[in-house]
Amino acid sequence: MAVSMNLARILQHPSLPSRAWQSMALLASPMFIGFFLLVPAQPRSALALELIVSSVVLIGYRLAVDRRAVRSEKRSPLPVVGRLGRLVGEIFPGLLSYLCLAVAGTTLLAQGGGGLYWLVPSVLLACFFGLMTAWALLLDLRLASS
Repeated sequence: MAVSMNLARILQHPSLPSRAWQSMALLASPMFIGFFLLVPAQPRSALALELIVSSVVLIGYRLAVDRRAVRSEKRSPLPVVGRLGRLVGEIFPGLLSYLCLAVAGTTLLAQGGGGLYWLVPSVLLACFFGLMTAWALLLDLRLASS
């Protein structure tokens, strides 16, 4: 909702649209993974492959968006964003969530090592860091506008 209310202001800054996409992907990924879990009588191997493919797609998407954001920040850096802070605060948490998703699929396929229990940290990390990324986006938007 914050993105839609501030869309015109977000689009004025080259690095903010990609950060908005990062936040929305983190917040939406648990919902889409939940759709896979709702399929009745789905074979374990099919669910495992869906989780693995989803994690690969999400990791690829995240890296592509982050790469675009880094290029945009070189043209017009935002005041709050630093290289190390960006890596620790934005990139790593999302990747960690998606890696937990990959581990969930892999261990489910292997029938050992936790299986679907790995979805708990994946979902918690995605929700928490999705909210934090959205909050940081609004903070950077406010600082860039002033």
